[in-house]
Amino acid sequence: MTDEVRDIAAEVRAELEEIDSMELTDRPARFEELHNKLQEALSSIDNL
Repeated sequence: MTDEVRDIAAEVRAELEEIDSMELTDRPARFEELHNKLQEALSSIDNL
């Protein structure tokens, strides 16, 4: 696993922990943001 992949995984993990502590009504928007971030990361991997 590369350092970049580890960094992305650590960021996602931290964001999920943060989302877990949020009010339920605020979670959908944050999940959408995280989803977009993951899609962007996967797209950049595909272009390698």
